[in-house]
Amino acid sequence: MEQGKKKALMIFLGIGIFIAVISCCVLFKKIKINTFVAEQYSVQGIDVSHYQGDIDWEKLESQGIDFAYIKATEGSSSVDERFTENWSEAAVTSMKIGAYHFFSFDSAGETQAQNFMDAVGVLSGKLLPVVDVEYYGDKEKNPPEREAVIRELNDMLLELEREYGVKPMIYTTLTVYSKYLEGEFEDYPLWIRDVYLWPEITLKDKWVLWQYSDTSVLSGYQGTEKYIDRNVFAGNSEELEEITVP
Repeated sequence: MEQGKKKALMIFLGIGIFIAVISCCVLFKKIKINTFVAEQYSVQGIDVSHYQGDIDWEKLESQGIDFAYIKATEGSSSVDERFTENWSEAAVTSMKIGAYHFFSFDSAGETQAQNFMDAVGVLSGKLLPVVDVEYYGDKEKNPPEREAVIRELNDMLLELEREYGVKPMIYTTLTVYSKYLEGEFEDYPLWIRDVYLWPEITLKDKWVLWQYSDTSVLSGYQGTEKYIDRNVFAGNSEELEEITVP
């Protein structure tokens, strides 16, 4: 009996150690479970900024990329230094392309919207405009007041909706979603960043795009950042038209 208890204890400890090792490997991205799940989706995408440097868009497309989001603006005055070049060169491929704005917690929503509209211009036939809402700098340690964020973000989204005739998409993390967005912007398409878990587990069918990796490597770009963000669309290629500006 005593021997049986020891054996059971050893098995239990072994299982615990195995789970701990696997969890650490996932946490430190040594095992990329998300990649295996994301590969099952038929519509694959990337998002880029000036950090990817000079981009060969045809080469990126040839690696199974169906859509790309390109950073356009940040805050009320900043325009990504590579946006104009990326926007024009990506447009000659058969990929669906879209532009995104990095939201500032320290700037008025209306002026941020104007910055995006001035830089991007017409979006007919392109993917929905995106507002990227995530922590930066010391904002996670010192988070802005919820009411202020909701107010300015709402102002920006309304301005973009008036300009383009569609509801913009919101990109965010689970942490920011829980603090600021949940229950407030439920009718806006959601692009969720989660490099550890499949969003069907945490958000069920609320998401449209999923950024599943920030450590992918493709050929076709030469910037200071060797990695490129990878994304998938929740539907098929025909349904991708549903998140396109008329």
